[in-house]
Amino acid sequence: MEQTATLLSLMAFPDIDPVIFSIGPLQIRWYGLAYVTGILLGWRYARLLVENRRLWPEGGSRISALDIDDFLIWATVGIVAGGRIGYILFYDFAAVSANPLRALEIWNGGMSFHGGLLGTLAAMILFAHKRRIPLFNLFDVVCAVVPVGLFFGRVANFINAELWGKLTDVPWAFVFPTGGPFARHPTQLYEAGLEGLLLLAVLAWLIYRHQALRSPGLVSGVFVSGYALSRIFVEFYREPDAHLGYLAGGWLTMGMVLSLPMLAVGIWAIATAGSRARSNARPHA
Repeated sequence: MEQTATLLSLMAFPDIDPVIFSIGPLQIRWYGLAYVTGILLGWRYARLLVENRRLWPEGGSRISALDIDDFLIWATVGIVAGGRIGYILFYDFAAVSANPLRALEIWNGGMSFHGGLLGTLAAMILFAHKRRIPLFNLFDVVCAVVPVGLFFGRVANFINAELWGKLTDVPWAFVFPTGGPFARHPTQLYEAGLEGLLLLAVLAWLIYRHQALRSPGLVSGVFVSGYALSRIFVEFYREPDAHLGYLAGGWLTMGMVLSLPMLAVGIWAIATAGSRARSNARPHA
């Protein structure tokens, strides 16, 4: 009884309308604004990285600012299309099969990071081939800026009162309007901090203090494995999707399952980054 009273007495969710303003039938939502802001800020940061010759091996980056400008459209399509398709396939296939129009409702938070990553990966491979850009260099630049978008996206999840966590009595818990009368972990904010701010800071430290862009695959490997570890950690506090629940043994979630291959790929990219750096330097010896 005492624990129930404590759960009920914690912070109420702030009254934030998911719709910023409306113009007739057109609604401008925080969720959409978060995607636009994250993509634009990531684009500006990516330009700064490729234009800073001190961060790259002798001769500077083989990716130009114009390449980054052109890739912005490719990345946007990859993020939105991949994120939505991934969410449908991984989390909502049955509901979309019953109501195909549901596939268009991206404003309801139906975006998957893992799907967006696959969409962006496809866009990077095609773009690098078309422009004859070293693939791992493009991976590193894009992965260095992705945490910016992740931060804004997770904050938008919080505003939408979605993807909340399990019941808890920690002092920073919230009573979400869609999560019943009890206080829950604000796991959206946990992810914003870990996948967004912390990972952004770690990657910037590696790039600016340890010249990580000179070892192709190091930045992308740290990002991919760092995201996977952050996501797996937060999944222990996050309420699983109601229609999926736990997948095995009462603790494994879809988010964990999708993150494990990422962790393996990230560790491989980190372990092989040195050999790629030596290979690239060999012709100049």
